[in-house]
Amino acid sequence: MSKPIPIKNLWFLLSYAHGLASFFDKQPVEIGEHDDVPELLARLLAAMVERRIRRNLTRAYLPREARLTRVRGRIDLLATLSAGELRQGRVICRFEELSADTPRNQLFRFALARLASLVRDKPLAHRCRLLGSELARFGVSFRRPERSEMTREQTGRNDADDAALIVVANLALDPRLPTEDAGDVRLARLKRDERMLREIFEKAVAGFYKQELPRQEWNVRSQKALDWPIEAPTAGLTKWLPSMYADIVIDSRVAPRRIIVDTKFTDIFTTNQYGQARFKSDYIYQIFTYLRSQADRGDAYANSAEGLLLHPAIGVHVDESFTVRGHRLRFATVDLADDNAGIRAALKSLVTGP
Repeated sequence: MSKPIPIKNLWFLLSYAHGLASFFDKQPVEIGEHDDVPELLARLLAAMVERRIRRNLTRAYLPREARLTRVRGRIDLLATLSAGELRQGRVICRFEELSADTPRNQLFRFALARLASLVRDKPLAHRCRLLGSELARFGVSFRRPERSEMTREQTGRNDADDAALIVVANLALDPRLPTEDAGDVRLARLKRDERMLREIFEKAVAGFYKQELPRQEWNVRSQKALDWPIEAPTAGLTKWLPSMYADIVIDSRVAPRRIIVDTKFTDIFTTNQYGQARFKSDYIYQIFTYLRSQADRGDAYANSAEGLLLHPAIGVHVDESFTVRGHRLRFATVDLADDNAGIRAALKSLVTGP
């Protein structure tokens, strides 16, 4: 892909890749035409934090220890006596206090500071810093909480917005986020983001099908392990044989139909020695191996499974297929320069269309 993905479509992908699709239409965020990933996340995070502050930050009862002139909670008698606090009319107490200084709010403040240092839009960076100061005024510490702390954070029905905020904040702290300029900024950013975009595209396609296909009709699994139909292996084989994982496996619940989707964040064509455009042979061998290795093992779904090699494209439409040994192989692109409705329709038709 030699052209950059429009930033609104990148947010479309991000929303499906990270389980934010249900929040997609709820965020009143104006995205600039020349924004890049940090600007996109900064605008989104700032808008969401502002709304959370207006609705009051989520608070929790946190353990505290303090020297007090009256008893609150439990007295730490040993600490009080050893420190000689009684002579000064004080006791050391342990108690719980309702506070906004929770791990999730700490994460939001830390992410705002990170984005403020990355974005090139000075008013946007200032907005992020002001919001960080506002969180500090509520008593939120400036620290990045440990992963173990975040795993203990539970989001209920009343603070569902925090679940989206946590995802966006973690995205903002992704170490693969671009931070430097080089050459042609738009093209350089695309190359620099490629590893992240490849992962986003794969997760976005899986997330899209999981959310948009009716669950009563379709079963969608991502990173599905496939077994090798091994016979008579040598002693050291299992040590060296690579595992097989299909990006996405989609099964129909109403008919024995299976589609194995392999996402490729590359151009769909390569050129041969004569300069002619061709589909990439390595990808064909890979998807055919996924299909044939599972067939003829007593599974009606596997015996006629289809393979879909799905590539992103900008302003290019390809949808070709053929059948070999009972398996349909399909080569298709989804145009990421299209509007969101067009992308949705294209992805859905690849599964539900003829």
